[in-house]
Amino acid sequence: MIATLTIWTHALAALLFGALALWAWQRKEGGVPRRPLAFALGMTALWALSVAGIGGAETGTRIAEALRNLSWLGFMILLHRRDGNVRPPVALGTVYGVVALVSVASVVLHLFGSAPPVSDDILTAALLLRMLVAVAALVLVRALYTAIEGSPAGLRWIVLALGGLWFLDFNVLTAAYLTAGWPQELIALRGFGVIVVAAAMAGALNRKDDWNVQVSRTVAYQSMSLVAVGAYFALLALASSAIATVGGENARVLQTAFVFGSTAAILTLVSSTWLRAWAKVKLAKHFFRHRYDYRAEWMRFTETLGAPGGTAALDERIVKAMADLTDSPAGVLLVPEGNGLGMGSAWNWDRDAAGPADAALALHLAATGRILDLDMLRTEESVEAALVPQWMLDHEQAWVLVPLPHLDALAGAILLARPPVRRPLDWEDFDLLKVAGRQAASYLAETRAQEALADAQRFDEFNRRFAFILHDIKNLVSQLTLTARNAERHADKPEFRADMVETLRDSADKMTALLARLSQTGPRRAEGLRAVEIVPLVERLVVARRGQHPLSTAGARDAIALADPAALEQVLGHLIQNAIDASLPHEPVTLAVAADGPDVTIEVIDKGCGMSAAFIRDRLFKPFVSSKPGGFGIGAYEARALATAMEGRIEVSSQEGRGSRFRLILKAAHAADVQTERAA
Repeated sequence: MIATLTIWTHALAALLFGALALWAWQRKEGGVPRRPLAFALGMTALWALSVAGIGGAETGTRIAEALRNLSWLGFMILLHRRDGNVRPPVALGTVYGVVALVSVASVVLHLFGSAPPVSDDILTAALLLRMLVAVAALVLVRALYTAIEGSPAGLRWIVLALGGLWFLDFNVLTAAYLTAGWPQELIALRGFGVIVVAAAMAGALNRKDDWNVQVSRTVAYQSMSLVAVGAYFALLALASSAIATVGGENARVLQTAFVFGSTAAILTLVSSTWLRAWAKVKLAKHFFRHRYDYRAEWMRFTETLGAPGGTAALDERIVKAMADLTDSPAGVLLVPEGNGLGMGSAWNWDRDAAGPADAALALHLAATGRILDLDMLRTEESVEAALVPQWMLDHEQAWVLVPLPHLDALAGAILLARPPVRRPLDWEDFDLLKVAGRQAASYLAETRAQEALADAQRFDEFNRRFAFILHDIKNLVSQLTLTARNAERHADKPEFRADMVETLRDSADKMTALLARLSQTGPRRAEGLRAVEIVPLVERLVVARRGQHPLSTAGARDAIALADPAALEQVLGHLIQNAIDASLPHEPVTLAVAADGPDVTIEVIDKGCGMSAAFIRDRLFKPFVSSKPGGFGIGAYEARALATAMEGRIEVSSQEGRGSRFRLILKAAHAADVQTERAA
């Protein structure tokens, strides 16, 4: 098992260093000795491959190690003169030369000591020389790191990683000298260490200011995942071997328990949303110059906004797209409502934990376009903190408020929840959210413009149909006028009277049909408000429609409200008709009247199919939107408009499959007002 780990770890290290050598060779930027670095990385790959292929004690591996040391020493001495053509001091050059000679001498001694007859003393001397090379190289690394203190951070990381490589060698050589043998476990661990050194150098190359190495974040995340999986299996194998050594008769049981327990622990950690978010933040922070891969983020953002039909509504997709940018788990859209902002669509957000915002905040966002960091506003007293509603500050998960400006207006604002890993907002967050907010605002504005255009087109179609109806009425009027004229001359003829009756009956049927068509679409202006006795009006409507559907009344008997009787009758007619259409033939519709202080309430209650909260919020009161086949969708729209004209309002509560309750609320009047109206 140890031998297998040694082979695989050093082989993986060879692959990584080989890839780094090709990577460094292809760079075209200056500032660092590119080709010496690529050559040193290649020699390191050759050495690691030799350890994996033929073993660490073979002559070929010793030669590869010496070439590796010489190439890195050459790279280091070139770094001392990277800022100009001045040669390094003579003393420093002499030290580098001595260390290089010692490295070569260790190889020569190994060749003499390995030749028959094998000389243990010569091999021990070669081992001591290799230890001396490792120690001297570490001292030179320390001096080089001090000399390049003002250089880019990536270059300093390369030097530190190089020191780690010689530090691993020194540990293995020291253990070999003290134990008079080669500890295989330590060599296997050195393989893991060399992999870490390769990863550190890759990160250092990516951090250098003068080498703009571009690495796909997806590839980086997947590569780190593969390394983590490989490390897990390697540690699992080592632990299993250790348990087999010390476990005795219970070794198999202990191994099984360890494997199952560690696997369950790893799966629990991997399934953690917080851990995944933490890993992404750390990788982005230490391996990449920018927090975001802007190309990938923008493609995902536009794909979410432009998702095909059958998915969530655009408002909800906008919230999700903005939340995905910052890994926020939830968000809510605040839309213009009057002078302020009201609740719109939400994504994974509890609507009960949100509320409106007043006009002052809306005006501030429209004028400045500033993104509000709520964590900062919670800890300071400022004008912006006073503008933010208290419910937003009290909600601990509320993280940032992003305005959606479009031209000179505010299309809305998006409140995002805090991501799983708590972190402050930085300039990259603000820039990305600002651009995304403008893009989302343009989508919202375009959608609203399209809806307004569609409404105008529907009104145009409605007007066209109304013109057709007027044409039919004109024909009926002409027919009745002709009949009236002929009646003056032929009223005494039985045949004419029979034909006239038939004509009148046909005209009446046609007029009834036209009235039925107009009853849902013919708005009328409310007249002056006056005191109206509600119960007689409701009973009259019930009697008129009782033949159409079972109807019943309940509630107060002396309710009096300020209303326009004709408009009130039309409103209730719309609500009753909708309730009848939604109910089964045998399910009664109830009209309940209540007089509660300053208000009079008329409820139309059915046990029909009901409506969803989304339908009530987004479609119920929109013109030309109807759930009934062939419906114009004017009834509820006109009912609310007429109620508003009478200084009243309509409230709706409904559950799908259980029915609906429409509540018309009007201002109450006094009985004396009724007497005054009758007297007038």
